Amino acid sequence: MRTLTGIQPSGTLHIGNYFGAMLPAIQAQSRGECFYFIADYHSMTSLTDPVERRTNTRDVALDWLACGLDPQHSVFWKQSDVPEVCELTWILGTLTPMGLLERAHSYKDKTAKGIAANFGLFAYPVLMAADILLYNSERVPVGKDQKQHVEMTRDIAIKFNQTYGETFVVPEEEIREGVATVPGLDGQKMSKSYGNTIDIFGEEKAIRKRIMGIVMDSRTPDEPKPDADKNVAIQMLKLVASPEVAAETETRLRAGGLGYGDLKKTLFEHTWNYFAPFRAKRAELAADPGYVDGVLATGATRARAVASDVLQRARHACGLV
Repeated sequence: MRTLTGIQPSGTLHIGNYFGAMLPAIQAQSRGECFYFIADYHSMTSLTDPVERRTNTRDVALDWLACGLDPQHSVFWKQSDVPEVCELTWILGTLTPMGLLERAHSYKDKTAKGIAANFGLFAYPVLMAADILLYNSERVPVGKDQKQHVEMTRDIAIKFNQTYGETFVVPEEEIREGVATVPGLDGQKMSKSYGNTIDIFGEEKAIRKRIMGIVMDSRTPDEPKPDADKNVAIQMLKLVASPEVAAETETRLRAGGLGYGDLKKTLFEHTWNYFAPFRAKRAELAADPGYVDGVLATGATRARAVASDVLQRARHACGLV
């Protein structure tokens, strides 16, 4: 079973990204064949600074390799290194109804927030369909908010197959029901847009300051806290500490006798230690830029071997060759 994951080069990685998206995607390597691409073409709908795009692309490659993506068992490449995806986008676009694109939630949401409408933003689902179909992808793991994009890909593939004959594998979405929703420092979902994140690869002093700044209620250390399971620090601790440590800490907080300051110190220590191997690996990779370049180049070669066959099949089906 082949699964495909697109990775947005969107800047600094935080622990919400890791537990919410990266960890499930990386764990999938043990269950089948995984293709991962850095979606630098997609980033062009919102980012126009070329230096920032190159930096973000390099950073996201380092982040994923440091966090466990194994290029020996998976295919990892930069989207723009396989230009076949652009030709397939045009081919698919000639059969994609305007009404389908106009119904896209992502397009409507972004324009409603004041993001300027352009062709790239409007045609985003067609490029995403090309990303998926170009690699004979059978499964596409997504959150519920992206389910529509895979459904649109299925519609486009089915229409092409009906028009020109069986050409594309029609993919299935894989909804990640059990994926962790990581609370931010303010109790909302951790997100850059809320400014409530904890960076994985940040400086020790900065991370400590962020965690120690979590706002708690005014109850004293000795007061019992029967709602301990709803405490933001406890919820975070359950992600980075062993079940035994998390349970013991929650029990102490619930019974009374554990101060919020000590709770936050415990959270910092376990957060810092949990990601220590990743920081060491990332520093090692960053010191050898040639290795990262080689991984992405090798991945692009492997990806193009599949993409060129699929594109040729599509070109032949619609009479271009």
